[in-house]
Amino acid sequence: MEPILQIRHLSLSLPVKKGMVSILHDVSLDVAPGQILGLVGESGSGKSMTAFAVTRLLPGGGHEKLGGSIRFCGEELTEKSEKDMQAIRGRDISMIFQEPMTCLNPVFTIGRQMTDVIMTHQKISRAEAMKKAEDMLASVHIRQAADVLRCYPYELSGGMRQRVMIGIALSCRPKLLIADEPTTALDVTVQAKILYLIREACRRLGTAVIFISHDLGVISQICDTVAVMYSGHIVEAGKAADVFETPEHPYTRALMAAVPKFTVSAAAGDRLFAIPGIVPDPSEAMAGCRFAPRCPFATEICRTAPPSDTLTGAGHLVYCHNWQSAAPAIGVLRGKEAEA
Repeated sequence: MEPILQIRHLSLSLPVKKGMVSILHDVSLDVAPGQILGLVGESGSGKSMTAFAVTRLLPGGGHEKLGGSIRFCGEELTEKSEKDMQAIRGRDISMIFQEPMTCLNPVFTIGRQMTDVIMTHQKISRAEAMKKAEDMLASVHIRQAADVLRCYPYELSGGMRQRVMIGIALSCRPKLLIADEPTTALDVTVQAKILYLIREACRRLGTAVIFISHDLGVISQICDTVAVMYSGHIVEAGKAADVFETPEHPYTRALMAAVPKFTVSAAAGDRLFAIPGIVPDPSEAMAGCRFAPRCPFATEICRTAPPSDTLTGAGHLVYCHNWQSAAPAIGVLRGKEAEA
């Protein structure tokens, strides 16, 4: 199926006091209608910045430098004016932000905020918009939707507010939905319901979804394809089931090794694996692979020359010099941590 969103060689630099800092490096992604793409990685890896680049909601006061191509429905978004983007946001591309309480205006009712979005993109009366808002809340399984429309955000629970955000995002039947860690700080039961709603919308409306998370369990449940990000790079990409079954990049393996194992064989004294070090500062210049300082399989070439994208036998796109020679077993990584 032809991708609805094609990102090619995307780069992003943002202004700071000392000049420009490179945030994204040569990012390429495809998302097809009805497909859910997962973006996964540690905090600071560039997941949200990639989403903000697509929607052109970037910090920098207009002084940011955006390179590469972002084609949406055949149109180049990097060439769109702010006025053009305002017409696209909310109508064709919607976003569910990480914390609904900071996105919903506390001084306006849910009904007012939903109808404002609907009426901005559709020429209908407020009464018609209110009816559509009520139907949308009902579609995300909110009971007594008419009563909720009269509520203010602080009167709702976290799960209810997140459902309202999903309702707002889907109210104009967007072609692309970007969900930026929509289940963060929600309990497991509510999280499962939110995932169900996003999956349901994807199948019912044919909406393409970019699902951003650091939770590999959530990504494995909901996504068709997955892209692993580290320090502004896509380090591994492929079908979700294949990537989780046979991870090729050392960083992907390390992330999977860091997931706690709740099994019968797990001993009480087992040490949890953690990736040593931290994500490098974007302003820090590095000649080679940016994961090399933390990688147990790094060699001299990793520290001196940047790797190139390689298509592996498993069909993954991997950004690594030593993906073939690095030991594939996650247990090796756990052993390296135990030695440390």
